[in-house]
Amino acid sequence: MKFYGREKELEALRKIEKLSASYAQMTVVTGRRRIGKTTLVKHAYIQQPFVYLFVGRKSETMLCREFAEVIANTLGIDLGDFSSFGRLFAMLMQQSKNTHFTLVLDEFQNFRFVNEAVFSDMQNIWDAHKAESKMNLVVCGSVNTMMSKIFDDKKEPLYGRANNRLRLRPFSTAILKEILGDFNPDFTHDDLLALYMTTGGVAKYVEEMLTHGATTKDAMLEQFISYGSYFIPEGKEMLSDEFGKNSGNYFSILNAIAEGRNTRGDIKSYTGVESGGFLDKLEKEYDLIYRYRPYLASDQSHNVKYGIKDNFLRFWFRFVQKYISAVEIGNTEYILKKMLADYETYSGKELELYMRQKYAETGLYNLVTNYWERDGHNEIDLLAVNDVERHLVIGEIKRQAKRLDMTLLREKADKIVSKQRRRFSIEFVGLSMDDM
Repeated sequence: MKFYGREKELEALRKIEKLSASYAQMTVVTGRRRIGKTTLVKHAYIQQPFVYLFVGRKSETMLCREFAEVIANTLGIDLGDFSSFGRLFAMLMQQSKNTHFTLVLDEFQNFRFVNEAVFSDMQNIWDAHKAESKMNLVVCGSVNTMMSKIFDDKKEPLYGRANNRLRLRPFSTAILKEILGDFNPDFTHDDLLALYMTTGGVAKYVEEMLTHGATTKDAMLEQFISYGSYFIPEGKEMLSDEFGKNSGNYFSILNAIAEGRNTRGDIKSYTGVESGGFLDKLEKEYDLIYRYRPYLASDQSHNVKYGIKDNFLRFWFRFVQKYISAVEIGNTEYILKKMLADYETYSGKELELYMRQKYAETGLYNLVTNYWERDGHNEIDLLAVNDVERHLVIGEIKRQAKRLDMTLLREKADKIVSKQRRRFSIEFVGLSMDDM
């Protein structure tokens, strides 16, 4: 699959690389597994030599032997034999005083499994040599908790050393449309929505789906759950990297949220788990869920709901983890029938998320959210706020345009309008699949 989007990230990486010719730079590139970090970095430096080192979970001596060979092939420098990455890094820093080059350390968090002293060694070497160095050091990592600890924990040696931080996000709705159009010029709205909800715009998932010929809604659902599918084990593998051995309660809570049990009370009733501490960690440490309140609610309001950030994980919990017994006996046809039976309802909720994301991506609004009242009445799918131009969009979202009821929307929005009519011009919109 060709390279798509990422213009801002490419521009940032190339600017940093030019700056590093005079002042050494350390850049941290993070983002969830399979998001495209490695592809981005390689594409950014495709026209110049750079050293790419993948940190595998193996012995330090073996890693250093592999790294020395890559360095010799890339820079034409024989650094000799090393059993310590610290010593190897010191030699590279020394070399960078005379030669400007980019060094990429991919899956950097894996040094914790190789030799945790590497981080202290790197800190000492970086501090000692960076003033004279011309190195463009780029470190990439996909395990959010580990990367956050390495660079954000004040007790860690590399805290405060990074000059630049880039966090890679999924593809925008516009890029998803462009990619799908290249593979299927006659795609339908349902095809686009299916790609959005099964892959979440994660680069590797999009590639796996489309290069296997799954370019329509039905083909995507079949590909997701087919025998030997790439996607079936992916959710568990991704979360196992994050949670380690203590995954049971986290999986239960994510299951509950995927089922629509999105308040603390509902989650506790569904799982039997006192979820408060787990929810806080899932939100702040693992970056897997988000909390949200209805428009105009105060930060102290207890009217809070939780959602899974990642579209792929939401879909995986709903249709793979939920039916894991069927998965384990290979009865994927049963799960596909469940997908098709639930498709209209499930995709309707995903359409709401798609439309809110689309509004957010316009750059016209400082807040895009939704609204509900504590008793669950008067739910409104879209609130888009522009505080500068004092404009407020209130929207209803349905799969079929004929089901939109603008009169009912105005009635549901009565409290909002009465509070905000003096501050904002108010626009009511009805959105359906036709507006994707």
